[in-house]
Amino acid sequence: MVLRRPVDCLLGWVGGLIALATAGAFAWILWDLVRLGLSQVTWGFLTGELSDGGRSGGIGPVLVSTAGILGGCLFFAVPLGVGCAIWLSEFVRRGSPWARAVIGGVDLLASVPSIVFGLFGMTFFCQKLGLGFSILSGGLTLGCMILPTVIRTTLSAMRNLPSDLRPSSAALGLSRLTMLREILLPSAFPGILVGITLGIGRALSETAALIFTSGYATRWPASLADSGRSLSVHIYDLAMNIPNGGANAAASALVLLALILAINLTASGLGERWRSRQTGLRN
Repeated sequence: MVLRRPVDCLLGWVGGLIALATAGAFAWILWDLVRLGLSQVTWGFLTGELSDGGRSGGIGPVLVSTAGILGGCLFFAVPLGVGCAIWLSEFVRRGSPWARAVIGGVDLLASVPSIVFGLFGMTFFCQKLGLGFSILSGGLTLGCMILPTVIRTTLSAMRNLPSDLRPSSAALGLSRLTMLREILLPSAFPGILVGITLGIGRALSETAALIFTSGYATRWPASLADSGRSLSVHIYDLAMNIPNGGANAAASALVLLALILAINLTASGLGERWRSRQTGLRN
């Protein structure tokens, strides 16, 4: 029987209390949202148009705009982020000046406040490229924001692969491209999926950057070139600028939490299925 020292017991209790306080804070916030907004969440609320400044009606156009912004964000960030991580992992010597410069830039980009990304997106995407206040401008701006997350998590997943995969692939006579496509990327897929999921969570909850890029429009968007209000911006507007908008703000926040939870559960399920499939193929 292993005897635990008093300091170990104390650290265990402190850690447990911190975890309990964290769970309690989340439960408190969730209960407050449920109490204020659950009665508002209906099919008509999810599909209807806004009316009376958002105090009544639904969030259909907001959900469509949010989906467009998220799609543009992932379309830009995922290929670029995964490609950059592959280049750093497989084509550049670790610790070289090029690798240090790129990784340092990625880490610096991760620390930039979201409001700065919003100003950059407004200046570059909206004005310089002539995209205006649009869903596409918002998606590209968010893509720049989540790029460091995708690069760092993908790079970590690639570097944490078993060390014998690359020599074994070379011994089989596989080209580097074949090795990447058939062995390394499938093995690193769960880690890459974690980075994409974290990026989606940040993109869905972002407000400041989208105020300057995608705009406030509440109509049904006809294309990515239209202005559109994201769900997070809609919640902010109802809570801060619309009198008596608290109930619909809480209902919209519940929908946002449900979306993030569904995406996380889906990503977790896909990762587990992929891992089980890869394990079955190896056995």
